[in-house]
Amino acid sequence: MTQDAAPFAEAERPGAAAWSDACLAAELLAVDPAGLGGVWLRARIGPPRDRWLALLRNALPASCPVTRVPLHAGDERLLGGLDLAATLRSGRPVAERGLLAATDGGVVLLPSAERLAAGMAARLTGVLDTGEVTAERDGLALRSSARIGLVALDEGIEADERVPAALADRLAFHVDLTDVQPVDARPALSARDIEEARGRLSATSVPDDALEALCAAAWAFGVESLRAPAFAVRAARAAAAVAGRSEAAPEDVALAARLVLSSRATRLPAPPDEAASPPPESEPPPDAQPEPAGESEPDDADSPPDAPALDDLVLAATAAAIPAGLLEQLRSGPAGRARTPGAGGSGALQRDRRRGRPAGTLRGEPTRGARLNLVETLRAAAPWQPLRRDAGSDTRLSIRRDDLRITRLKRRTETTTVFVVDASGSAAFQRLAEAKGAVELLLADCYVRRDRVALISFRGAAAELLLPPTRSLTRAKRSLAALPGGGGTPLAAAIDDAATLADVIAQGGGSAVLVFLTDGRANVARDGAGGREQASADATAAAQRLRTGRATVLFIDTSPRPHPPAAAIAAAMGARYLPLPAADATTLSGIVRNELAAAAPGGAGR
Repeated sequence: MTQDAAPFAEAERPGAAAWSDACLAAELLAVDPAGLGGVWLRARIGPPRDRWLALLRNALPASCPVTRVPLHAGDERLLGGLDLAATLRSGRPVAERGLLAATDGGVVLLPSAERLAAGMAARLTGVLDTGEVTAERDGLALRSSARIGLVALDEGIEADERVPAALADRLAFHVDLTDVQPVDARPALSARDIEEARGRLSATSVPDDALEALCAAAWAFGVESLRAPAFAVRAARAAAAVAGRSEAAPEDVALAARLVLSSRATRLPAPPDEAASPPPESEPPPDAQPEPAGESEPDDADSPPDAPALDDLVLAATAAAIPAGLLEQLRSGPAGRARTPGAGGSGALQRDRRRGRPAGTLRGEPTRGARLNLVETLRAAAPWQPLRRDAGSDTRLSIRRDDLRITRLKRRTETTTVFVVDASGSAAFQRLAEAKGAVELLLADCYVRRDRVALISFRGAAAELLLPPTRSLTRAKRSLAALPGGGGTPLAAAIDDAATLADVIAQGGGSAVLVFLTDGRANVARDGAGGREQASADATAAAQRLRTGRATVLFIDTSPRPHPPAAAIAAAMGARYLPLPAADATTLSGIVRNELAAAAPGGAGR
């Protein structure tokens, strides 16, 4: 390919720039997989993603391996470990290479990367940092080269589903094909072109002014990672190698900034200082000597325009590639950015001996419902077989108690949101209508998250479970619509019933979130007798008992203004206290939804 060739020229066809940049990222990755780290590809399963992957495979040389790594691959398969079958046949430990070491010099495809576990993400980042795999287990010490490029296929639909930040930081290109359709904007590079560019890569350099321009652009756009300008330098070298240049040209540097820095921008560059502008023209001083005739500078209109500075070229290229929506968010500042949805009600992960998904193994005996993991037991026993035979063991395979491994299981708890609604005379007079509307909106939200919901109403002399835990939205709305109002406020009875229901839910392996909507004005004691003083004492005692339980509690004060007794009850039960004196149903449900997301077992906790 000649130096005049321009394979990286931006497509002129409208709407083709985003797809063209995605193709450029694939081709540059094919030139320098290990140096560029990889690509974070955010795209749903469909033609755009399939075409992009096909372009990457066609660009890679035939000698470059491409390996698809399952999301839940174990350490032995990922990093390498003991080859159990070969070990049992030979009677001595035999090592087996992992998928990453087998892909040395190639590209690893990681599907569903947005659901990547933290442990696997840590192992991948370690390999990307060092370029090698190290593993010490089962009596083996493995060390293999693994200079790979990683393509993290992010199939997330929701905005809060993202590739782990530490892994994304180690991938040079962040490509979003969510709303992009493939177009044939330019001819793709062949594997032969990529092979030739790889041969020229080591002899390609980046001038010092280009390094300064890339670092200045990263600072101007608020790119905090030090890896980003380093990746931009590698991308500029790869682009120059493809174009047949021994030194990166300004267009190569601008391309690298556009592909690497634009997706990491967190702010817009500061506007130029007005003080830096040239002063207005003024009259020449009296002692100024006129220029001799015929020696004046040529007229500006006849001279060629000055070439833009490299810094300005890089800044302009980076800014042009930032999506319009992101620019609006950057202009509005941090306050204008949408809040990331909190953890839903899917529940927290809990250990379990009898049911759930496998989550590794641990040493132990298969008692009290625990399951023996035969493969891991054999793996633990295999390295010791020669020593045990030398010690006089007369069995072909010797397994001892220390070799036994049981499967560790984890399962998600089921979350039940229990609404405890005050339907007494004071609440009905003040806020029962708003409470009903808010609870109905929250019920619909729980249904979307596949939570169970329950409803406890208290009025008169006692509390009543109007709706046992259910996922039926129709049944929940029907029970809420039939909620009557009027009578006394048996707050202690309501707290007791809520605590009992939370205990039942916990015994069934679930978790409960209790939402109290009341003004806290208790006037009915536990025994059903009237009397505000005794009723308040009983409510405080019930609240303290509830605090010792395992439920998450949210207390919403529905008084016209914050009521000190309600705050005291909330403090006694260890609940989040929300005084909402002037909120309608929509506002009330929105605030409660955010608080529930933070207080849920999978959220921030209370």
